Amino acid sequence: MTRPRLAVTVGDPRGIGPEIVRAARADARVRAAADLFVIGPAGVTGVEEPDDVVGAWDASLQSAALAGRCAGLAVDRAIELARAGTVEGIVTAPIDKHALFAGGFDFPGHTEMLANRTGRDVAMMLAATRPSAGAPNLLRVVLATTHVALRAVPRLLTPAAIATAARVTRAGLRDWFGIETPRIALCALNPHAGDGGRFGREDDEVLAPAARAAGLIGPLPADTVFVRAMRGAFDAVIAPYHDVGMTAIKVAAFGSAVNVTLGLPFPRTSPDHGTALDIAGQGIADSSSMIEAVLLCADIAVRSRGQR
Repeated sequence: MTRPRLAVTVGDPRGIGPEIVRAARADARVRAAADLFVIGPAGVTGVEEPDDVVGAWDASLQSAALAGRCAGLAVDRAIELARAGTVEGIVTAPIDKHALFAGGFDFPGHTEMLANRTGRDVAMMLAATRPSAGAPNLLRVVLATTHVALRAVPRLLTPAAIATAARVTRAGLRDWFGIETPRIALCALNPHAGDGGRFGREDDEVLAPAARAAGLIGPLPADTVFVRAMRGAFDAVIAPYHDVGMTAIKVAAFGSAVNVTLGLPFPRTSPDHGTALDIAGQGIADSSSMIEAVLLCADIAVRSRGQR
């Protein structure tokens, strides 16, 4: 079996992306699992000259707009290579969302950019790659809404949004993770799932009917649903908004979790952390999640051969 070729973007050149890409490239497990094709700007420090040069970087400028433009161009190039079949998947190092916008890319993150560029319904999943202590099951959390203000969540959390997240999650678990009949729970929006309406009617009037229609279990209270998933009750949990889902997975598996964009015609993964601008260039960045992101992308790429 041939190793998959994966495009790896270096992310924001001011951050730890170049360091963790270099570390992943040097890791023996990565070298055995995949061939990496690194995409980034010329002149970026902390990584060998990229295999595909997109723009140029002057470290002395430390320009957010230039950094964001370089990061966005690299993602666009990786998508182009994946859609052409030149690579079988994409692994993205962290970007700075403000820099991305300043660089001319009006997206709140990778997920939205990938959805726009491919025209696909996608879902953002954070997946643990190792069990937590005392919890044998791998926690996987999918977001029904992503990078939006909390006040906008009730308006955006529609039956259609829940149905789309359920459909994309079910297909991803089946095709990319080998779970033939996934058990998927829906996390409630309000405390105690609304407690019969005392703390809001959304769970009874919106989430519960949407869950039944989409074949989901719930809505179940946030303070127990993730624990139940980690103990084996569910293969994934769909969270109603960013922070409730991301807090759960990062407390349970920070450093070993991987961001997966479900619904794309190719696998895309990313580490579970940001650019860490405050420690960039110091040689102390933890590359664990980046390495796990490469390994998971390679595994999905091999599993999905013949499906595309």
